[in-house]
Amino acid sequence: MKEETPKKVSLTKKTVEPSGAVDSTPPDTLWFGFDLRLGPKEDVRIYLPFLKYLEAATGRHFRIKFSEKYEDTVEDLGKGVTHFAAVGTLSYVIGEARYGIRYLVSGVNKEGDTTYNSIIFTAPNSKVHDLKELKGKCFAFGARMSTQGHLIPRKMLQDEGITLNDLGKYIYTGSHLDTLKMVLNGECDAGGIQDALAKRLSLEGKIKILKISEPYPSSLIAYNNSVDSKTVEAVRSALLAFEPMGRHKAVLEDWDKTEMPFGFTKVNELEMEKVKALARKYGLLKE
Repeated sequence: MKEETPKKVSLTKKTVEPSGAVDSTPPDTLWFGFDLRLGPKEDVRIYLPFLKYLEAATGRHFRIKFSEKYEDTVEDLGKGVTHFAAVGTLSYVIGEARYGIRYLVSGVNKEGDTTYNSIIFTAPNSKVHDLKELKGKCFAFGARMSTQGHLIPRKMLQDEGITLNDLGKYIYTGSHLDTLKMVLNGECDAGGIQDALAKRLSLEGKIKILKISEPYPSSLIAYNNSVDSKTVEAVRSALLAFEPMGRHKAVLEDWDKTEMPFGFTKVNELEMEKVKALARKYGLLKE
């Protein structure tokens, strides 16, 4: 068994201005971070119009603080470098334990609930047809702190009797898109990615789905615990009023590719216990 991490160009510490200006950052700017999902360019393209919506709804100025690594997104939020962030449940529970970050709202999927799945897939012409066949082979995870790209696929493999030690090699690619490239380029035999991306590519015949996980609590918006209550409630109200498939759809870009295609609702804290239990089991959460 061998773990490898591919070399990547660092894009950390980047900032992106949603309304076009570059140097005129008002002192009361609210900084927004997010866990990398598809890739830097595509994720920024998706979040910029979303932040413009928040600006219009709250009267506040938002700006993106981009981090390449999930760990940096959580650290930035925990230390107050950013004020709000879109994070997966695993990132949230780790950030809550380390820094006391708090949740605001949970994403709503296309079925209208607050869950998502992970999908383990392989290339369309792969000879692998079952998870049990992955023993001794290469598996591509996303980021180490990714719920859909690491935590859930690891549980799915373990349910089939496959631990990390049973794999020939495993790699943390850093994003769902990089996992996809790794498998389709033949560098790994299978990988775990988010359900929205996998289902779309499966319908196009570009990947072969091996298994879909049980549902887990979806991504959420979290905030630094020093943000004042008036700002928190203004942002919460704007998020709950967000209608990405309705009246706000025209101003968005590919919002349906996120884990929050139908907007936001209240967080089900009891469901997060399922993620916390797995995170403790795999040594990712230390309280």
